Amino acid sequence: MERIAESIMLSWGARRILLAVLAGALAVLALPPFNFFAVLFVSFPVLVWLLDGASGPAEAGMLGRLRPAFATGWWFGLGYFVAGIWWLGNALLVEADGFAWALPLAVLGLPAVLALFYGAAAALARVLWSDGLGRIAALAAAFGLSEWARSFVLTGFPWNAIGYAAMPAPLMMQSVEIVGIFGLSALTVFVFSAPALVGTRRGAVAGILAALLLFSAHVGYGWFALSRLDASRPVPAQAVIRIVQPAIDQKAKWDVAERERIFARLLDLSALPPIEGQPRPSHIVWPETALPFLLTDNPGALSRIADMLQIGQTLISGAVRVEDGTGGAPERYYNSIYVFDDEGQIMGSADKAHLVPFGEYLPFEAWMRRLGLTPVAETLGGFSAGDRRGLLALSGGLNAVPLICYEAIFPDLSEIADGRGDLLLNVTNDAWYGRTPGPYQHLRQSQIRAVETRLPLVRAANSGISVVVDAGGRIVGSLALGESGVFDIELPPKAEQAWNITNRRFNFGLIIVIMVFTAFFARNGKRRPLD
Repeated sequence: MERIAESIMLSWGARRILLAVLAGALAVLALPPFNFFAVLFVSFPVLVWLLDGASGPAEAGMLGRLRPAFATGWWFGLGYFVAGIWWLGNALLVEADGFAWALPLAVLGLPAVLALFYGAAAALARVLWSDGLGRIAALAAAFGLSEWARSFVLTGFPWNAIGYAAMPAPLMMQSVEIVGIFGLSALTVFVFSAPALVGTRRGAVAGILAALLLFSAHVGYGWFALSRLDASRPVPAQAVIRIVQPAIDQKAKWDVAERERIFARLLDLSALPPIEGQPRPSHIVWPETALPFLLTDNPGALSRIADMLQIGQTLISGAVRVEDGTGGAPERYYNSIYVFDDEGQIMGSADKAHLVPFGEYLPFEAWMRRLGLTPVAETLGGFSAGDRRGLLALSGGLNAVPLICYEAIFPDLSEIADGRGDLLLNVTNDAWYGRTPGPYQHLRQSQIRAVETRLPLVRAANSGISVVVDAGGRIVGSLALGESGVFDIELPPKAEQAWNITNRRFNFGLIIVIMVFTAFFARNGKRRPLD
């Protein structure tokens, strides 16, 4: 292994770039739908060895000496993000006549921007670089901070944070309750980078033992947490949920000629009788923007919903909500959730607060539109963001935390200031992305929110993957990607939340402090600097 490490450290030019890109791309195999997390034992040691040889000349100053490390991290990130989110380009092909020109921006441009965070992480780690265990700790701290920054810089896009690669199954999801996705990202980098120490020998024993201890704790806590959930006292079912997955083709969703067929399909699926011997559903859930029209344009839809619902049933549906402008201002459109009672009356609603840039709205809109740009979801002129977040009251005394589409990838949005709620409610439409890894990645991130909050997750997706997940992140009912149909299931109970978001933030900070201290001590306690 020493020969391999030395060869990688001494690589230069195109070979070094190719190694970095391939190492990043290979790491994507650890994510859904592949879940082969062992590949990280290759990707991160290669990155460490590349960074070992990524120091500029001393006379170049601080920035000059860090430039090779930044470039190495950036190429690694480019490989990771191109291989991980190439499927975003599929959304631009839904209306190819208007958006196909932007395909390179989605497939290469966005990954190039996201890769800046990994470039910054590599450069930051190189500041505290040493020739032993310390450099592994420095890299772990830097990646943890970069993933955290990715969650809020430029509105945030923490998709496929490295920590998700260490959670291929519920047994390996539970420790996220303690350290959060960003803390787990730092620990993931540390554990999977540890084999690099074997190639350079220094600190190998301590590093491998530390990695084994952390990995064992990760799995061990998973076993403990799931056992605790299973041993908890059962509670009576509060609701029977029916998930409706209509699998409407994205090109047809806003076609005027298709509206009646789509609405009738939703009503027919919702009215199907339950399996013999099973209770009827108390709550029926439709996906994001399931209603194919504005309710203000089709008031008769409410009576048809009332006719479909039986006494005591509630319908929860994604819809576009319109708000009249005041003082001559234009109408505003919101990506929303409506709750309907059995008389077709609207009991409540929630608006999406965190919109998708360029998908649902344009940053610097006036300037962008002068350039001829429009949001991908331009059917109604783009959306406005909701101005508040709160629990959504359902029937039966249930309160849901509403998460519309990709709001589920932001840990903070699962925590509502006015209460914890009884379930996470995620309505989404992944039909934009077809049969690609995208819907599987989206599902995994939604699952992790259930583990963090210890709330069951109810997820209705237009084309899949629709699921109900228990408080341990285990899928207890689902419809596959591309499948059309329904399933009924009792809502799993929520569980005691031993660690809340404040605890997770503190523990994340503690992990970073420990890693930085380890790196600092290793660098300043050795006799000879590496660079």
